[in-house]
Amino acid sequence: MSDKDMLHTGTVDMTQVLNDLWCVRTLMVNTVFVGSPERGDWVLVDTGLGPFKNAIIQEADNIYGRAPKAIILTHGHFDHVGCVIDLSDYWRAPVYAHVEEFPYLTGIRDYPEGDPAVGGGLLAGVAPLYPNKAINLEDRLRPLPEDGTVPGAPGWKWMATPGHSPGHVSLYREEDGTLIVGDAFITVKQESALAVMKQSQELHGPPMYFTPDWEAAKESVRKLASLPIETAVTGHGVPMSGEELRSGLQRLSEHFDELAIPDQGRYVEDDRQ
Repeated sequence: MSDKDMLHTGTVDMTQVLNDLWCVRTLMVNTVFVGSPERGDWVLVDTGLGPFKNAIIQEADNIYGRAPKAIILTHGHFDHVGCVIDLSDYWRAPVYAHVEEFPYLTGIRDYPEGDPAVGGGLLAGVAPLYPNKAINLEDRLRPLPEDGTVPGAPGWKWMATPGHSPGHVSLYREEDGTLIVGDAFITVKQESALAVMKQSQELHGPPMYFTPDWEAAKESVRKLASLPIETAVTGHGVPMSGEELRSGLQRLSEHFDELAIPDQGRYVEDDRQ
């Protein structure tokens, strides 16, 4: 992506990845617009941080001029659902997620607390301060279809990629090898405030401080690395494409223990394989 592809609004940064795909960064986390402006129908994947609701609405209006068919959640961590209730109400749009994520989206169960012991930088050190309480989407929430289709997004399929959270999903379009992976893997060292500020591009596993199941996370990366891929939009960091993406993801898959799993932390198993 060249500099001219990046539009800075003062509140969100937008990168047009493909002719029907936009990566919209809200401070430190991405949301994704999926759909062709010519066709008009689109979906929003994740909703970023709460204070960016109006900016997301404005940019969506500029591109599409209409409400999305649906809001799709890769998972329910605070930085991915920050304004999901407000946006769902404003657009009267249903919200879809994996059923394994429902307890955290219906007020039943809180996520595990962030783990500062993983190290790696300031953002990991303050992890206990990040919200981990369940939200309640009430009657807005719908289960993702069992056949793998993505409501409102023809040609896309969802797949379970747990580890970072129990019901984490990624989206894949086989036609052009495009992935929207949430936090199954990311393209910035999310534990480091400096790396996040600079948006330094480097492929990493899921954010260490909020990942409680490393074996599942490893299997999810292996699943994604086995796909024919050309482009990936991640929950944190800038989009990646081409051989850099493929070789980096293959390396992460093959050396996940060394590259992704922290040396210490409350969710790290002592007997990792």
